Amino acid sequence: MAKMTYIKAITNGLDQVLQDDPKTLIFGEDVGKNGGVFRTTEGLQDKYGEDRVFDTPLAESGILGMSIGLALTGWRPIPEIQFMGFTMEAVDSIGGQMSRNRFRFSGDVTMPITIRTPFGGGTHTAELHGDSLENLFIGIPGLRVVTPANPYDAKGMVISAVENNDPVLFMENLKLYRSMKDEVPDGHYTVPLDKANVVREGSDITVVAYSAEVNEALKVADKLEKENISVEVIDLRSLSPIDDATIFASIDKTHKVVIAQEAQAMAGAGAKVASDIAENDIMSLDAPIGRVSAPDSIFPFAMAENYWLPNADDIEAKVREILNY
Repeated sequence: MAKMTYIKAITNGLDQVLQDDPKTLIFGEDVGKNGGVFRTTEGLQDKYGEDRVFDTPLAESGILGMSIGLALTGWRPIPEIQFMGFTMEAVDSIGGQMSRNRFRFSGDVTMPITIRTPFGGGTHTAELHGDSLENLFIGIPGLRVVTPANPYDAKGMVISAVENNDPVLFMENLKLYRSMKDEVPDGHYTVPLDKANVVREGSDITVVAYSAEVNEALKVADKLEKENISVEVIDLRSLSPIDDATIFASIDKTHKVVIAQEAQAMAGAGAKVASDIAENDIMSLDAPIGRVSAPDSIFPFAMAENYWLPNADDIEAKVREILNY
């Protein structure tokens, strides 16, 4: 194993799928010679050539429209949308076309498209660059939405996404790109696209989170351990589908739960988790379901970003509230 940053783990995974399958293609704005705006695809064009890794015009609707045509003719496209806010230019390709083509053609065709897109706050990006828009996409049938929270999962999940025959929205957290480093296996391995991960076991309360909020939850667990409070932390990994079984098993043990997400609360992944718990496992709870999220407002400009984003302090306050209920 080698120690890699989150972003290098994704690069390594992309290198692996390009090596394994000649039908894989990477394309998007500046992903070729420049290696992408964050250098996620750095060196891949030199290694695999301009026919496999290439730049496109600044046209998200064209990037994803081309992806659909390529998938229909036997390719496994890996388009990059430079920032998640720019997916708004191609919503029809995602929600109106690729997500329903397997249904539309009675399963005779597949849509093995992996849409990579950076998202998330904490790096003081410009407007539309840090938005967490997963709330818009998790309700689209036929589309998988996943987001790794650490380098190991980042590589394994991008390989799984490319090898999967469903369209996958693969969300890469900007703050994690170079702030995390961990051991990542060499070569080919996969991480499931539909399985949550218990990243820390505990007995007093469950915190369910995803992406950067997993690491905020782990900070809380470390702090509260000094007070003999045992926090179990679950990384959703997949936002569509959601692995309820892992969540319910944890709640059956701890009997208390807090759900944390960076995105706004309205119609979010946390709301779906809370609804599933309320409908199917409410009798296991000894206290109300706690939720932590960003305010239901527009993502702020950079100077106010740190006040707007939920962090470990917010999660800790909600955990203490639920524990003392």
